Amino acid sequence: MELGDLRQQYQTDGLDRAEVDPDPIVQFGRWFAEVEAAGLWEPNAMVVSTVDATGWPSARIVLLKALDERGFVFFTNYSSDKGRDLDANPRAALTFFWTELRRQVRVRGPAQRITEADSDAYFASRPRGSQLGAWASPQSEVVAGREVLEQRYAELEAEYAASDIPRPEHWGGYAVEPIVVEFWQGRENRLHDRIRYERTDGAWSIARLAP
Repeated sequence: MELGDLRQQYQTDGLDRAEVDPDPIVQFGRWFAEVEAAGLWEPNAMVVSTVDATGWPSARIVLLKALDERGFVFFTNYSSDKGRDLDANPRAALTFFWTELRRQVRVRGPAQRITEADSDAYFASRPRGSQLGAWASPQSEVVAGREVLEQRYAELEAEYAASDIPRPEHWGGYAVEPIVVEFWQGRENRLHDRIRYERTDGAWSIARLAP
């Protein structure tokens, strides 16, 4: 593989400081609407990066499920690697990368669990198979084989055949409160546009960064 020879020119209209919204959440909404309109697969996929108690970083793809006054919300098993990381160090970085539009958004901020009521409400809205999967999978733990998961799933399917499936206590949502949000737009000759929002004392400041 000659990875050094892989190159693409980023030919786009760019991102101008004078044209972005004063609120990064509004600006994110604008971009996300354009991503949805473009028909991209899983437009709400994002990388969630955390750091464990010993300082090692980890990153994985999850799905953004809400963006509101709580922040950027996603759901997971609280006993998973990411859940344990956030218990030890309640800070996270999020990265969205929409390749076809040559766009990236980076978010950084403190993370906390959302309320049990909010987690209950979202869990109740999930497909039944996903609800059973949340019970069946001891996320991030070693298992002897896939058959272990499938057997547990089948047992749960039989157990809850005639009833609603409650949310597991070990499963729920986190909200990442944005304190830094950066919008990146690919441009020609690697002179990409980078607009950074940073919140201080409740107010957002906006700056252009060198690529």
